Amino acid sequence: MPKHRALYPRERTLNIASSEKLPGTMHVAVVLPPREGFGPDTAGAIGLLQARLAGVNAAAQSRFSVVVLGVAKPGAVFAVPFKRIDNSGWFGGATSRYARGILRTLDALAPDLVEIHNRPDVAARICRRFPAHRMALFLHNDPRRMRGASSPRRRAALSRKLGRIICVSAFLRDCWMEGVTDVRAPEILPNSLDLAALPTLLPTTEREPTILFAGRLVADKGADIFVAACALALPQLPGWRADMIGADRFRPDSPETPFTRGLRRSAAEAGVSLLGFRNHGDVMTALSRAAIAVVPSRWQEPFGLTALEAMASGSALVTSSRGGLGELAEGTALIADPEDPAAVAEAILLLARDISLRERLAEAGRQRAANYDLVPARALLDRIRTDMLQP
Repeated sequence: MPKHRALYPRERTLNIASSEKLPGTMHVAVVLPPREGFGPDTAGAIGLLQARLAGVNAAAQSRFSVVVLGVAKPGAVFAVPFKRIDNSGWFGGATSRYARGILRTLDALAPDLVEIHNRPDVAARICRRFPAHRMALFLHNDPRRMRGASSPRRRAALSRKLGRIICVSAFLRDCWMEGVTDVRAPEILPNSLDLAALPTLLPTTEREPTILFAGRLVADKGADIFVAACALALPQLPGWRADMIGADRFRPDSPETPFTRGLRRSAAEAGVSLLGFRNHGDVMTALSRAAIAVVPSRWQEPFGLTALEAMASGSALVTSSRGGLGELAEGTALIADPEDPAAVAEAILLLARDISLRERLAEAGRQRAANYDLVPARALLDRIRTDMLQP
């Protein structure tokens, strides 16, 4: 087994060979979590966001070239440079094998910067061998529930070691800083959308009378609450329908679970159509046509990307205020208790019966979504990367 401890002396500046990139271009390795896909039919929120940030026109607008590292999944990958991480082997646990695979790939690429997504434990292992000040940890979920960052002591240690900690919301920044003092607070790089690439938006008056849920069919996302709310609302809304797009996992072959089996039965009784997994393009098309979108998350959403997509697509939104959803959607949506199906149903009924309210919320949502466009997000990310390269 190759020894990686000496590959990256802490003060060494790492540069990809000049023959492999244009003069002045800096090379960034973006490391996905091992379960994250990186293709139209396999990517979750993290993979989608990295594909946008590194996708079409990014190289022309930036001094940074990006290669994404991840475990290969079945199917196509996005049109972004991608390197498969080999995490095979018998020695050590899954995290150790993944970290070793990353290090082997980094040895071949010799990037200037490394960005680890959502795995503090992997970042801690990599920074023992790679110059820690040239590494950033990007957080898309509550770090207090993550291996390697569950205690204030561990979070403070990573803050001191790594070049940057980046969070997708103020909610996650506050989670990171809980019990932590005397370190730099994480920077916020919110999730973003390529607003110019969205499907054509229909005006409120031309939208389908559809109440739409799009996301994982799990209890945390409130899938059962949506069905229960629609069971109360649909009998009072002749001509309206309710659809659910999604499955337990972000993939076409997502397994059936006890939760989804029960949901299928209750949805049939409520008159809710389960459309199954759809790729992201199909989801955005559905959002661009639906009159109402519902995001009734029970858990503390790190950001609330589906809510942002609904707002950007012109759907009137019903959502909860859990986690980052509050800062994202407050003032642009009807907020309902995700533990109370009657409250969610009341919000749906209010929107379905009042087209002027739908128009006002749809416009407010589009204006809020304009703050999360891809172009300024890329510019902010470039500024963070440039700062990390300073001596």
